[in-house]
Amino acid sequence: MSRTGLRQKAKLVLMTQPDSIATVLTQAPFCSLFNPLPAPRSIVTMTNNTHQSSNTHLEAVFKQKKILRSSVRKALKGMDPSSRSQEDNAVQNIILEAPWFRSSQRLCAYISCSSLREVDTSKVLSEILQNPAKDGHTQMGKRLYVPRVEDKNSYMRMLNITHMDDLISNSMNILEPAPVDGDGNEREDVMQATDPVDLLLLPGLAFDKSGRRLGRGGGYYDAFLKNYLELVKERNWKQPLLVALAYSVQIMDEGVIPVTPNDVPVDALVSPAGVIPITTAAEERCH
Repeated sequence: MSRTGLRQKAKLVLMTQPDSIATVLTQAPFCSLFNPLPAPRSIVTMTNNTHQSSNTHLEAVFKQKKILRSSVRKALKGMDPSSRSQEDNAVQNIILEAPWFRSSQRLCAYISCSSLREVDTSKVLSEILQNPAKDGHTQMGKRLYVPRVEDKNSYMRMLNITHMDDLISNSMNILEPAPVDGDGNEREDVMQATDPVDLLLLPGLAFDKSGRRLGRGGGYYDAFLKNYLELVKERNWKQPLLVALAYSVQIMDEGVIPVTPNDVPVDALVSPAGVIPITTAAEERCH
């Protein structure tokens, strides 16, 4: 079937048979169904179209994202547990051996959640926390910030921890840092830190080889990244390296994932097959 025919078929199913969309997706490559959208390294900005046409465009993008999320979740659910474990180990070993990880002194990383089928980060976090920075002196180790969701309005903070005991379960049974430490002191927020982070290890539902990231729909990471990158620009700091961790089934062809004005692309992907550098900064640091 031609690309035009595939798009018409997808459109027809979307209008008449919403529950059958996943079937269409399994019959053709993602790139045959969605028109590639430009994805520069910086945060995507919108053109000066009318308000109505912009809304129409966004609605179409949101529909495409919904279709992709459904398909990727199905693929993740279908992964064999042993294969998933092997990929978890492969990704983490690649990170632990990478020069860009070893040289990092301050970094943000996510706490993996098995129920969300995120790439495991437990080995990476354990390695970092075995030799944390002391009293803010990064020469003695790495300084780690991990996410804490504050509300349902896409507000998430990255707070400093020094051991896994600093984490508690939230209402979704996801581990996150308590807002204060054992002595009752507020944990350092990366947005208030006097020094920049040089690496962020990011989760996601899907990624494509042009650096586009498909989240789970909450917008927490995109909102945080946008704010942090603005802070970096204001303070004239060096841009941190944004690295996403992915299972093999989560990586799409270049230009497949549709984007909105709030989406922040990544610099590199780490899959079980290795590191995929995307931006010039990643190519310089990942080779």
